[in-house]
Amino acid sequence: MDLMVELRQLDINKIGDWPTAFKTVALVILFVAIVIGGYFYIWSDQFQELENAKTQEETLKTTYLAKKQSVINLPELRQQLKDIENSLGTLLRQLPDKSEMEGLLVDINQAGLGRGLQFELFKPAENEKINAFYAELPIAVKVIGGYHDIGAFASDVAKLPRIVTLNDITIVPGNDGKLVLDAIAKTFRYLDEDEIAKQAIGK
Repeated sequence: MDLMVELRQLDINKIGDWPTAFKTVALVILFVAIVIGGYFYIWSDQFQELENAKTQEETLKTTYLAKKQSVINLPELRQQLKDIENSLGTLLRQLPDKSEMEGLLVDINQAGLGRGLQFELFKPAENEKINAFYAELPIAVKVIGGYHDIGAFASDVAKLPRIVTLNDITIVPGNDGKLVLDAIAKTFRYLDEDEIAKQAIGK
């Protein structure tokens, strides 16, 4: 009860006259209030900024290490790029352009005739299949000849300087001990710049 009486007698305007115990309690309460207020109004934002800075630091370290590794491997990466460009150039040279397609068709035909095969069908498709940077031209082929001649023809087609593949191959017995080869020969050409631009617009 004495404590309650003393609390009622305290004058907020005369803190200097308060008993030492009450002054101490008041200072502790004030200190705690300042700390709590500082945390919510000042330090919490600073703590968040500190966490963000730590996260950014880790990101920058990771980026730095990745770039450092790239710099260390730069000569090797440059060599790989050069090798890829050379390989791409070699492959592109194996793809004829529009002006060379007719000559390539003649080469395929001559490969069969040179092996003594009889062509029953040699029909390029009316429409090419257009892809990202190249066009595919299927050619229906039907030839008659001996087993070894047909095998040699397939080998000759594979050795052509341009890319030609034989697909959907069927071989059945014919007359006079001959064989009949039905296949789809596919040849490819690269698209010119205008065709590539049209492809890009069409996507």
